[in-house]
Amino acid sequence: MTEFSLSQVVVSQEGEQLYSFEYAATVTKTSTTLVESFAQLGLIEPVGVMLSRRDITRIAQIQRLRHDLGLNLVGAAMVLDMAQEIANLRTQNQAYQSLLDTMLDIKTQK
Repeated sequence: MTEFSLSQVVVSQEGEQLYSFEYAATVTKTSTTLVESFAQLGLIEPVGVMLSRRDITRIAQIQRLRHDLGLNLVGAAMVLDMAQEIANLRTQNQAYQSLLDTMLDIKTQK
């Protein structure tokens, strides 16, 4: 694994700032071994050996669910995935409702 200093800034092709596993471990108060385990289990999606801010947030959320609710890694990841799916469905529902409202407004104006 390539070593990166904590102060090094790496930017993805999409312009997203990326962070080392060491930085992620420091800010989430875990170990690089645990961060690597998260990556190996597919709980986070590193870009090579770097992580996005979203991945670091997910590590912190998983750790909080493990600590607060006593969930195991897979259970915590499932809770986060379901919460994201619910948020996506709510967004879709709002878009469909807005479209329906627009269509009803057009129909009543005729």
